[in-house]
Amino acid sequence: MITDPQAKSQSGEYLMAFEDSCDRVPVLLIHGFPLSSSLWDFQVDDLADIARLIAPDLRGHGLSESTPPPLSVGDYADDCARLLDHLGMDGPVVVAGLSMGGYVAFEFCRRFPERVGGLILVSTRAGTDSAAGKEGRDKAAGVAIAGGAAAITADMLPKLLAPAAYEAEPDLVEFVREMMLETSTDGIVGALSAMRDRPDSTPDLPALEVPTLILHGQDDQLIPVSEAEVMRDGIPGSELVIVPGAGHLPNLEQPDIFNDAMREFLEGFY
Repeated sequence: MITDPQAKSQSGEYLMAFEDSCDRVPVLLIHGFPLSSSLWDFQVDDLADIARLIAPDLRGHGLSESTPPPLSVGDYADDCARLLDHLGMDGPVVVAGLSMGGYVAFEFCRRFPERVGGLILVSTRAGTDSAAGKEGRDKAAGVAIAGGAAAITADMLPKLLAPAAYEAEPDLVEFVREMMLETSTDGIVGALSAMRDRPDSTPDLPALEVPTLILHGQDDQLIPVSEAEVMRDGIPGSELVIVPGAGHLPNLEQPDIFNDAMREFLEGFY
């Protein structure tokens, strides 16, 4: 396995950090907001025997450099495509996205359908923000401008995990907190604008004719399970796995259940 979290790929006009492991089924792992590629550590460690796992840090997150906001999900999707080009990967890959990463995955499918061999959609939704949701993004951007990542983390962290995990797993809470605190203010504000203005992917669901796995925490406080059911019903042949005892980050809260489901899905590509 090759892993180099310090490696950087020239992507547009900034440097993009990423992790890359082995030479098997290629999987692009797109993290959520306001996190980083570290979100996928349990998957990179456990699934490297079956998949080549590429986990970038989106702009202003983790080790990647920032660019001034606003940003769009298209910017992130193009960045991911350029990273794959940098790695010499011009064939189809499995695209996995959690929350905001799912929004980026949908945009990647629209822009580069020939590069998508499968989808893993985690804790995300196909629909766009409501008017109230857009207003909430703008308010959060104001909070970030005033108080940086610390202010966003204080408000958002308790909502990312299932209540039981938040109370009983201090090491996990601290791990997520540290990820969030690494995100730059420009990265946060840019991501909020990208999520606020993302297109509605619901009409695209019937055309997603690639193997698709949907994973969703039973106790997700940010996106209800009903949104995962909408995607399952809309994407032909897709499979939905509800992860018990997990909130918005099921891959961290219940990694064994999550990884077993992901492994079984990836075995179908051999």
